[in-house]
Amino acid sequence: MEQMASGALFDDDPSQEQGWNPSVADTDGRAAALLDLLALLKARGYHFITPTPATHARLIERAPLRRAHDLRDVFGWSLPFDADLLEPELLHILDRARALEQHGDGLKSRFRVSSLGPDLLLHSAYPTDDQDAIFFGPDSYRFARLISDELSRCPQRDGARLVDMGTGAGVGGIVAAHHCPRVEIIMTDVNPAALRLARINAQAAGVDAHFCEAGDLSPIGGTFDLLLANPPYIVDSAGRAYRDGGGMHGAEISLTMARQAVPRLADDGRFILYTGSAIVGGNDELKVRLSSLAQEHGCLLRYAEIDPDVFGEELENPAYADVERIALISAVIERRAASN
Repeated sequence: MEQMASGALFDDDPSQEQGWNPSVADTDGRAAALLDLLALLKARGYHFITPTPATHARLIERAPLRRAHDLRDVFGWSLPFDADLLEPELLHILDRARALEQHGDGLKSRFRVSSLGPDLLLHSAYPTDDQDAIFFGPDSYRFARLISDELSRCPQRDGARLVDMGTGAGVGGIVAAHHCPRVEIIMTDVNPAALRLARINAQAAGVDAHFCEAGDLSPIGGTFDLLLANPPYIVDSAGRAYRDGGGMHGAEISLTMARQAVPRLADDGRFILYTGSAIVGGNDELKVRLSSLAQEHGCLLRYAEIDPDVFGEELENPAYADVERIALISAVIERRAASN
């Protein structure tokens, strides 16, 4: 095999995703190899539900020297493995994708693969410590359920324009496409490595989409019928993009995305936001800000707590000294047409 790669997921790739780029050429064959990986795992009946990092850490601690014994260990639990564990075809695919790194006297996959409904999605291996890590976990499943519930209740019309803001591994756009297959889908992210994986995941799921490297909607003209967002909502001392939600105890990026999205809603358009909000003295500042934003633009807000108390361990962080709990919330902002 060739020399093992290390470091960031695509550390030797140029930033090919800059601006509009719906058909970046796979010049080194890595994307094709990763597509082959997903197809092979699906054919083998692979299935893995990804837990929180805290749960993952506890499972690893039970047997810190454990080696992988099956595909779930390799691609789900990110355990080191011996080369002879995998069939030659699979090992060759990983080599083509430059998805292997040396780990002691064994090997380790640089990617995890998680199940989401009928699909398998690539994302970063555990632990997700790198600044450009692509995260997938329980929030991804909740976000997917929120989108499914909304689009089952009220599907998008054919030809509608949909933007998955901060797409990460591509969860929002892929789930929405399964419900509304004849819409135009645009996936955005500030992380080019995320866009490359989102492109692969979308292709594996049979979803056509455009991709745009951007931190806001300014490169994309016009109005939108549906905007989706699952931004980070925790204050992260390391400042990792996939985790740090900024000010307002982590809700700042959520509010910023809403401020970008709501003015661009078409008539009958929706902005679907899944995020977290810190509750201080019984008050939810994000709810107040979103309500004011919706009113300012003549829109309706539907706001609900999905889970009243998550990430309780974060309250030990000095940044949360005045916070009593962190709630998971869904916020749907709708612009009703004048005739409605």
